[in-house]
Amino acid sequence: SRFTLHTGQDNITTYTFNTHVAQHYFCKTCGIESFYVPRSNPDGYSINFRCLERDNVAEFEILPFDGKNWEDNAAKLAHMSKE
Repeated sequence: SRFTLHTGQDNITTYTFNTHVAQHYFCKTCGIESFYVPRSNPDGYSINFRCLERDNVAEFEILPFDGKNWEDNAAKLAHMSKE
């Protein structure tokens, strides 16, 4: 994965739901889920775009994703953590 958390590790807490495979990382101050490691792709990270500093994001692309049928579609994202 290309994700590295440079600062703020001491202000992040981890929570696991149900199967305890996915790791959800929350801000201890405001409670927002900053990022998580999906159970469907444990080599990758899903990052909350709203938590990024705008100066660090040169460009981005929003791709449609069928969240209603998440289980059927999540595997299509796995290749992204290998790039």
